[in-house]
Amino acid sequence: MSDDAINSRVMVISGARKGIGRFLTERYLDAGWRIMGCSRGASDLEHPHYRHVCIDVADDSGVRGLFANVRSEFGRLDVVINNAGIASMNHSLLTPASTVQSILATNVMGTFLFCREGAKLMRGVKGGRIVNFATVATPLQLEGEAIYAASKAAVLSLTQILAHELASMNITVNAVGPTPVRTDLTRAVPSSKMDALIARQAVKRWGEFEDVANVVDFYLKPESSFITGQVLYLGGVS
Repeated sequence: MSDDAINSRVMVISGARKGIGRFLTERYLDAGWRIMGCSRGASDLEHPHYRHVCIDVADDSGVRGLFANVRSEFGRLDVVINNAGIASMNHSLLTPASTVQSILATNVMGTFLFCREGAKLMRGVKGGRIVNFATVATPLQLEGEAIYAASKAAVLSLTQILAHELASMNITVNAVGPTPVRTDLTRAVPSSKMDALIARQAVKRWGEFEDVANVVDFYLKPESSFITGQVLYLGGVS
């Protein structure tokens, strides 16, 4: 692939300010991608091919504005990575309605809006890749994470249905399901609970950012154009 072809590729990453999103952003910038990232807070990442927007991913007008910026700034879109997500570990009887609404808004509504607006732009280049984020909390049916796991189950269903709806546009839609990775989402969880979760994995260790990136790389490969509607859980969880 020529340098011009590489430098023409455009990606949107939600939750790009820190954690996995920041790692993926820096990784793909190094690989020559042009990236529009977003988060609720400002980013200190400076790169000639990076733009950052502060939005709530569940805000319809804000999301539409972000993708309008992608169109005006870059003129095309090839990839959407729906990394933004929040969690709360509480027994169901102790989970307030505000927490339920917040998790569903970010994880479900946010993912849907980015898929919808991203696919509209991808039609212009006659193809694209969408990568959503699932979680092992869903197949493991983790106690204390009922709403988080349910929100990601909705993301998985959304992924599978969109894979069918967007296939005629040459857009693939897949998901990656990380095991625990050391991010802000896991630092607040007691170590005993994290140890118990890791013990349920086939590969009994913390996940690394590189493990997640490896799956995303796989979905983005030209050779993966026949792979859609799939979720790949890490660590041997199924």
